[in-house]
Amino acid sequence: MLTKLPNPYNVLIVGANRGIGLGMVRHFCADMRVGQIFAACREPSTATELHALAEHDCRLRAMRMDVEDDQTVADATAEILRFGGVLHAVIVTAGVLHDDGMRPERRLADIDVAAAERSFRVNALGPLLVLKHVEPLLRQSGGPAYFASISARVGSIGDNRIGGWYSYRAAKAAQNQFVHTASIELARRHSELTCVTLHPGTVDTALSEPFQGRVKPEKLFSVERASRQLLTVLDGLGAKDSGGFFAWDGQPIPW
Repeated sequence: MLTKLPNPYNVLIVGANRGIGLGMVRHFCADMRVGQIFAACREPSTATELHALAEHDCRLRAMRMDVEDDQTVADATAEILRFGGVLHAVIVTAGVLHDDGMRPERRLADIDVAAAERSFRVNALGPLLVLKHVEPLLRQSGGPAYFASISARVGSIGDNRIGGWYSYRAAKAAQNQFVHTASIELARRHSELTCVTLHPGTVDTALSEPFQGRVKPEKLFSVERASRQLLTVLDGLGAKDSGGFFAWDGQPIPW
């Protein structure tokens, strides 16, 4: 799975109760080299699929973490510390594009301040808060380690040719900048840490469901395929790639 990491290695997946996050949990459960799998989400008590996996895999531990709430991130990190305190890989898949009263804007007139602020809290600040708290645990690995957050190609300013989706585009661009900036700082004290953002392509999840109509069938990835592809990309990256933004096929994406 992540072949540069030691045997065993510990992972944290944030947003682990559905979509790509749950898909990655399944992949890590299938990897016997993984020591502990920490699966974080806003409401673990209702994460039935996570609990079903945990019943058959004692390495898996579900925990509460809301990326909009700094204290829950701190509390989850403290819980990980009690269960060993070392992380080798952290993958943040939590994100929001639409929910009740929140939709991607097609024009300036659609801008809603509250919706835009929520997009920034979840999509941009969320991964940064996670990195803020877990970085000491990644440093404890003493060797190769990964921090990856799921971004989106629409966050590329250079690749923006059709406009729209103001808040989501800007929040993902901010996420890219946050992770890139953090990678520079963290390289000074952990030279083998790789911090990147990843574009998964269009994945058949609730997030993309309203927008799949124009997607060619071969470009609509199952959760299982998308998770596998992203982990393959991550496995091929190293510290020299830290701060980068990469697509599901391993190609760098322009800022």
